[in-house]
Amino acid sequence: MKPAQLASILAALAAVSLGSPAWSCAKKVRAGSLDLATATVDDLRAALDSNRTTSVALVRAYLARIAECNGELRAVIAVNPRALDEARERDAARRVARLRGPLHGIPVILKDNIDAAGWVTTAGSLALERNLREQDAPLVAKLREAGAIVIAKANLSEWANFRSFESSSGWSAVGGLAVNPHDPRRSACGSSSGSATAIAAHMAPLAVGTETDGSIVCPASINGVVGLKPTVGLVSQDGIVPISPSQDTAGPMTASVRDAAILLGGMVTREGAPSNYTDALRPDALKGARLGVARFIKGFRGSTDAVFESALAVLRAQGAELVDVNEFDFADLYEVELNVLLAEFKPALNAYLATTPPEVQARTLEQLIAFNAAEPRELAHFGQEIFEQAESAAGLDAAPYTWSLPKARALARGGIDRLLAEHKVVALIAPTAGPAWMIDLVNGDRDVGSSSSLAAVAGYPHLTVPMGEAAGLPVGLSFFGKAWDEQTLLALGHAFEQAQKPPR
Repeated sequence: MKPAQLASILAALAAVSLGSPAWSCAKKVRAGSLDLATATVDDLRAALDSNRTTSVALVRAYLARIAECNGELRAVIAVNPRALDEARERDAARRVARLRGPLHGIPVILKDNIDAAGWVTTAGSLALERNLREQDAPLVAKLREAGAIVIAKANLSEWANFRSFESSSGWSAVGGLAVNPHDPRRSACGSSSGSATAIAAHMAPLAVGTETDGSIVCPASINGVVGLKPTVGLVSQDGIVPISPSQDTAGPMTASVRDAAILLGGMVTREGAPSNYTDALRPDALKGARLGVARFIKGFRGSTDAVFESALAVLRAQGAELVDVNEFDFADLYEVELNVLLAEFKPALNAYLATTPPEVQARTLEQLIAFNAAEPRELAHFGQEIFEQAESAAGLDAAPYTWSLPKARALARGGIDRLLAEHKVVALIAPTAGPAWMIDLVNGDRDVGSSSSLAAVAGYPHLTVPMGEAAGLPVGLSFFGKAWDEQTLLALGHAFEQAQKPPR
C-alpha cells in the first residue's frame, strides 16, 4: 500500500483557494454577561461560583447555539433531552456546596463513537441506529464524576474514516457532512470532524474526539482549535467503537491549551497518572526548551510553510532553542501500519458489536458489509473496500500482523525516542496539516501534508495548537514527544499559545 493511499484514510488534505464566504450563524452566543465565543472553562467556573450564571443558563445557551448553527454545519448528531434536568441537579448541588469535581456543571460534547448510558452510539452508521447503550464508557463515567454535563453527540467520519480509501472526511450516513465553520465549502477533516467544528462554532466549551492516526489533530488544526491525542492507554478504550487497540485513543478538543489540560484531567483513567494537568502550565515554559524541528516531515504547501517559519520565530523569541532534524527514514512505516490496522479492526469491532442490543442486526464485520451493500444511503458517495480488506485479512496470530506490529512500533517508538535523545530535545515540532480543502464528494479527500503518523503508530502523545492562517484558513503547530509526557507538551503548547495571543 502506497503512503498516499493510507494518507487518504487518515485525513488527507487538499489545495486551498481564496475567497471564503462567511457562515450564516456567526453572531456571538451569550449566557447572561458571558460571551461564550471567548469564555474559557476558568471563566465559566468563576461565573458559576459567583452566581453570575447557572449551569441551566449555560446549557440553554449552548443548546440554542446548536439549534441555530447545526443545520448548516452538521457538527452534532443528537442532543441530550435530559441536559437541562442534569443542569438543574448540578445547580442544586452547587447551592449546598456539594460540587462533584472541577467540571461541575460544565457542558461537553462527545464524539458519537463513544458510549454514554441512555444514548444511542452510531459511529455515523445506519446499522447502529438502534445501538442504545446501557453503560457509560469509562472516560464518560470519569467526566460525570467530575461534574460535566454531556449535552450532545458529535458527528464524525463514519466508522472513524476506516471504510474507504476514497472517503470524504466528515461524512456519515446518520449525520450528513460536517463542514468547516471558517468556510462551509471546505472540509472539517476527520474523523473527529464534528467535535472540532462544534468547538470552533462555540457549540460547547469542551469536546471529546478519538484518534487512530490524525483524527484528533487534523480536524483540530484545520478548524483552528486545540487537540490532544494522549499516549495510548492514558484514557480507557473501553466503550469506544474501535479500529485498532494498539493505536486508538480518545482525547480533548478545546479552544485553548489550558481547557485541554482541564478536560484531560477529567478523562484520565490510567492508574497512577496525574489528575491535574494544569499545574505544569507556565507562560515561560519555552525559555531554555530545546525543540527539534522535524524538517523531514514534508508535503505542505508554501502558505503552510510560511506560517510555520513565523511560528518558529515566535518560539525563538520566547527563548526556545531550535534544532533542525533533517533526516528520518520512514521505511515502510505506512505499509506496516495499514497491516496492523486491517488485522486488528475485525476482531476489535466484532467484540464491540457483540455487546450491542438485539435490535442491532449487523453483529459482525461480515454482516456490516452486507448491510452496506443493501443500503443505498451508505454507499452513496464512496465504497467499503477497507471493510472488505479487513474481513479477508489474516488474523492476529498470523503474518503479516505478527511481523508488522513489532516493526511498526520499532520504527515509530524507536524513531521518536532516538531523535529526542540524539538531538537532546524535549519534543519535536512540525506543521500539523495544511489548510482545509474544498469538499469533493465525488473524488474524496486529497493529501497536502500531515505530521500525525509517527506519534500515532508509536502510541505517543501529540498536541496541536493554532499557529496562524494560511491563505486565510487555520493551520496548527504540532508538538510530539515521549510516552506519558503530556504535561511537557501541554506546557510548551500553552506558552506558544500565550505568546501568540493579544492581551485580553
